[in-house]
Amino acid sequence: MAEGKIKRLTDKGFGFISTDTGNDMFFHSSNVEGVSYEELREGQIVEYNVGHGPKGPRAENVRVIGD
Repeated sequence: MAEGKIKRLTDKGFGFISTDTGNDMFFHSSNVEGVSYEELREGQIVEYNVGHGPKGPRAENVRVIGD
């Protein structure tokens, strides 16, 4: 699993994770596990699987592992 930090959350149900590669990873609220999207905060550390969506790479199975 990859790890990153939540960089930005939107009120439209998606956000972006900062990664080690310098590229931000898109994620959708439907791919968050363990907590609701509304409980997420920018700066939290998450782990995720890299998947592919209609517009390119995306984070799937997103789980909070730290603050």
